[in-house]
Amino acid sequence: MTVRLFLIVLVFGMTGACAASDEHGAPRRQPAGQAQGAKPTPRELAATASHAQPRGAQGHEGHGHDHSHGDEVPAFQTDPAELKNLPPTLAPEKFTGKQRLGYEAVRAIPRTIAQLPCYCHCDKGFGHKSLHSCFVDDHAAHCAVCIDEALMAYKLEKEEKLKPEEIRRRIIAHYAAQN
Repeated sequence: MTVRLFLIVLVFGMTGACAASDEHGAPRRQPAGQAQGAKPTPRELAATASHAQPRGAQGHEGHGHDHSHGDEVPAFQTDPAELKNLPPTLAPEKFTGKQRLGYEAVRAIPRTIAQLPCYCHCDKGFGHKSLHSCFVDDHAAHCAVCIDEALMAYKLEKEEKLKPEEIRRRIIAHYAAQN
């Protein structure tokens, strides 16, 4: 599974394609002719637009997102005891498309993900402790920021062999550049 996930992340990169929900988090309807639970084809994934919003845009009201924090770094975990006792994430099989890839990535590297801030700022709206918290329930399935960040972290760890601290620095720099 890890090699398959890695290859899929490399192929699709950070395209922002998302097949399981629309820009408001509502479930997408299954495309005509596609069996329930079937994986979308690369063409179907490419045809879906990115749900990431333009810089400074507000969105996902009611989903615990607040994009007005400027340079503030959201919460993340570094306590070794907490990292050893992370709650389980939802099963990736519950999702399709890019959401499934995000949940698979978090399952593959949970301790790394827990050491990362989530830039949808759900630490303020939901009290999340880190990016990992977004995947304990279906929050991440409705948020392009959470999914994109998890896939970026997975790629940085597996492809560039970065440690969690280095990944965290890269993610902070990435999101600081967007503000």
